[in-house]
Amino acid sequence: MHEYERVRRIALALPEVNERLSHGEPCFFVRDRRPLCYFHDDHNRDGRISLWCPAPPGAQEEMVAAAPDRFFKPPASARGVFSDWLGVYLDLPGDSGVDWKEIAAIVKDAYRIVAPKHLVAEVEGRSR
Repeated sequence: MHEYERVRRIALALPEVNERLSHGEPCFFVRDRRPLCYFHDDHNRDGRISLWCPAPPGAQEEMVAAAPDRFFKPPASARGVFSDWLGVYLDLPGDSGVDWKEIAAIVKDAYRIVAPKHLVAEVEGRSR
């Protein structure tokens, strides 16, 4: 299954998440307002497939430092958007391939940051 389809399946499984293009890239939103994650295929001709998600405080720095071959700091927009987001490479070769359970956990963490509290509680109730 293509990386985009896997990300799509993970994101759309969360309550009230929808998908639309934003800045020319597929983006998943909570209630069509709060961005949950962006899927990038060759963003600005970087030759990579990646996912960008909001991250809990300190997570970006920790994960990028621990595994720079898998994680990166997305470039911030002019307004500072993405400065604390986590970038995850989805085109890793061979044995170091993508851990899709980890990707699902990263997206779920992003959901906890951007979704209304009652929707987060709904997700938390499902996982028990």
